[in-house]
Amino acid sequence: MEERNCMNEDMKKVNGGVESPFDRVVERRGSGSYKWDSASDPDVIPLWVADMDFATAPVVVEALRRRVDHGVFGYTLVGDEYYDSLVCWFASRHDYWIDREMVIYTSGVVPAISAIIKALVQPGEGVIVQTPVYNCFFSSIRNNGCRQIDSPLRRVDLPDGRFTYEMDFDDLERCAAQPDAKLMLLCNPHNPAGRAWRRDELARVAEICRRNNVVVVSDEIHCELTMPGFKYVPFGNVDREVNGGTPRAIVCLSPSKAFNTAGLQIANIVCPDARVRRMVDRAININEVCDVNPFGVEALKAAYTIAGARWLDDLLDYLAANYEFTRSYLAAELPSCPVSLLEATYLPWVDVSSLGIPTEQLEERLRDEAKVWVNCGEMYGKGGFIRINIACPRSVLAEGLRRLCNWIKEGVS
Repeated sequence: MEERNCMNEDMKKVNGGVESPFDRVVERRGSGSYKWDSASDPDVIPLWVADMDFATAPVVVEALRRRVDHGVFGYTLVGDEYYDSLVCWFASRHDYWIDREMVIYTSGVVPAISAIIKALVQPGEGVIVQTPVYNCFFSSIRNNGCRQIDSPLRRVDLPDGRFTYEMDFDDLERCAAQPDAKLMLLCNPHNPAGRAWRRDELARVAEICRRNNVVVVSDEIHCELTMPGFKYVPFGNVDREVNGGTPRAIVCLSPSKAFNTAGLQIANIVCPDARVRRMVDRAININEVCDVNPFGVEALKAAYTIAGARWLDDLLDYLAANYEFTRSYLAAELPSCPVSLLEATYLPWVDVSSLGIPTEQLEERLRDEAKVWVNCGEMYGKGGFIRINIACPRSVLAEGLRRLCNWIKEGVS
């Protein structure tokens, strides 16, 4: 893969004069990248799809290189070392103790969610989501013939000009009490609201769903990606406490977001109830997502190590600096478009409602005219917003933001 260094002196100043490994620009265009090669115009800067433009951790690359050198890529047996890596990582880093007998591996969190819905919800029955939320929740519900039940998050404006979201527990209670509500998809941390849900908030969710016999499925794919001062709280821990030591919730995990390995297709379902686990495992097989590739297995084992943790800590520092750069830039250039408080993920949510243009149209025009690609809010169930992916070298981010702001300041018509 070709690499080029386009870091300029201005960007070095942002880092205190020190160039970070994450400043290195890896040329992804022409590599079959969905993010970079989907635009017909090669000048477009993509700040949309939620994968990072950073090379993954060197320890992962070395593990994959060793596996390539073996030269044979047959069907994969997922062995003890894989489960040990998963269990030890979450126990040591997040104090989340996973019984390996509860784990079902699969090719991704989205296939996992789809299979869980197939296993536990009959066509026509309801699945609760807290909008705005990850768009694949909508398609997984729809593709299984189920009914989407929206419990919108409530916006909270902050004194510093930013905004955040909180759960509407009264509305969640109303949704969970509906006779056909069988399952809730929880996004923890939340995409695109950027919340790292607190323990007390998650406990309320667990209590409401237990009282109404609604199964919680927690998508925790962004669990590693927290900002300074905020912490990921595993829903599995809270669920165990609320249910008197007997966990009921299903948790979906993957290293793919934190280590930028989505193309390797590996994820895990943690399902504590043996009867439900058999149902989910059957649905995984019915959906034909029961086999994984050897590279995903090796990547997880390598990522969940001390070397992987050190790389991840450096990544989090860089993402935090990218967020501060983004919010400062937008505050100066587009003060009428506030940015969300980002507690987790690398996906700031920006209020562009003051522009008076549907954000589906705004996304298209920014891509075609400003040559920068962001995601429109309608995709996540909330118009008037855009989502920006800041997980890229700061020089690329700066150019993308410059194009976006200049185009808007020149006048949206």
